[in-house]
Amino acid sequence: MTLLVGKQAPDFTVPAIMDDNVMDDNFNFREYIKDSIGILFFWPFDFSYVCPSEVIAFNNRFDKFAERGAKIVGCSVDSHYTHYTWKNTPVNEGGIGKVRFPLASDIGGVVSEGYGVLAKNKVAYRSTFIINKKGVVIHQSINDFTIGRNVDETLRLVDALLYIKAHGGNCPVNWKKGDSGVESTQESVKKFLSENSEKL
Repeated sequence: MTLLVGKQAPDFTVPAIMDDNVMDDNFNFREYIKDSIGILFFWPFDFSYVCPSEVIAFNNRFDKFAERGAKIVGCSVDSHYTHYTWKNTPVNEGGIGKVRFPLASDIGGVVSEGYGVLAKNKVAYRSTFIINKKGVVIHQSINDFTIGRNVDETLRLVDALLYIKAHGGNCPVNWKKGDSGVESTQESVKKFLSENSEKL
């Protein structure tokens, strides 16, 4: 696997199905997330077992990500034609419905390989990347095929990114929106631990 945290997120141009079901043959990732926080997530296959629940979960939280200035892009090794069919298949029949973010097509696995998440069987691992407004990866997580991710955790991490940008300092363990951070001083650490260690 490739460690991308602290590095520029690899750019890519691939076919994609947009939120309005239009096929964009030259979807450019960097141009799309320009001046926004980027959420790029990969899944193994359309029409599979865990994947539709994750895409729907991201879509159900679309407004919450948008409120935070974050744009979502989904990607798998399926064709954009398969993505189109998946979007236009009812949820109760295994589809994902009218998803409001682009679904990028990574046939051949070039994008997945660039992000270090391409498995030996040429399928992307279940993985998530958060990219700041400067295009730098600030978070990556990778799951095995059988374990679904926690989309609320992705939202929490975006909140943490925004908190640090606004207030500086650090977000301690289990931090959530509304909590205080920890300053980069031993005094602040001692105060936090004395008040919270039993709850950790």
